[in-house]
Amino acid sequence: MFHDGYELPEFAAFDLLTQPGGYETLQNYYRSYIILARANEVGFILESPTWRASRKWGDKLGYSSGDLREINRKSIALLQDLRDIWESGKTDVVISGCIGPRGDGYNVSEKMTAEDARKYHLEQIETLSETQADLVSAFTINYTEEAVGISQAAEAAGIPAVISFTVGTDGRLPSGQPLGEAVTTVDQATGNGPAYYMINCAHPSHFKGALNNEEPWLKRIRGIRANASAKSHAELDAAVDLDEGDPTDLGARYAELKNQWRHFNIFGGCCGTDHRHVEEICKAVMSTN
Repeated sequence: MFHDGYELPEFAAFDLLTQPGGYETLQNYYRSYIILARANEVGFILESPTWRASRKWGDKLGYSSGDLREINRKSIALLQDLRDIWESGKTDVVISGCIGPRGDGYNVSEKMTAEDARKYHLEQIETLSETQADLVSAFTINYTEEAVGISQAAEAAGIPAVISFTVGTDGRLPSGQPLGEAVTTVDQATGNGPAYYMINCAHPSHFKGALNNEEPWLKRIRGIRANASAKSHAELDAAVDLDEGDPTDLGARYAELKNQWRHFNIFGGCCGTDHRHVEEICKAVMSTN
């Protein structure tokens, strides 16, 4: 979206669905990645552009609750159209309803109790559960109470949930909690509610050290969506230019992770990545098989 010159208010990709040509723009965006998956005969997760399509962000952008329900439904319908066209016997396609934090993804702000988080996220999760979404995935979650509430809301709505934690350059959540402790805390509070966990929004050099153990919680991590840049969150927030990093180096770092932790099986990109990075990641990870 950055390369194509699109302005996304509050980083809300769903806003494109209300703009002329926006639906087609998103289709083209997804298509470039699903073609890559088909060419390599791997499975693919279509993640909806609804990371900001919850009540707080909708209010900031002038969307009513009814508008947001329609946006969430339309987002999944877009992905269903793509799955109908592109799924094949060698490329299974899963549809995920993407949800994001009520606050900032890099910093712990407006911290909620688990119950408050359950109530807040239930509205969007219930809407997504009534669509063709196979699961919901919560990205850039940076403290455990919100993760617990999301998991509980998904259980109430009858849809599997994935929790993806933001980590900093020290491999800890922005709340300061170690990654393993966060995973264990959420599992204990929800009876192992999340289907699995992921790590997002950090460079592999930031969190690899946090994974150097054989503790049981590590088996609950299944996916990685890393940043292209090795800069800290503070540096990225202050940056005026996009740091695209090195796609080939990023792919090699993913291969190292896959070689060390063979149960990791979901790989994608986060901030600063585009189709070049994902292609390098795919090639590198496939080479480890």
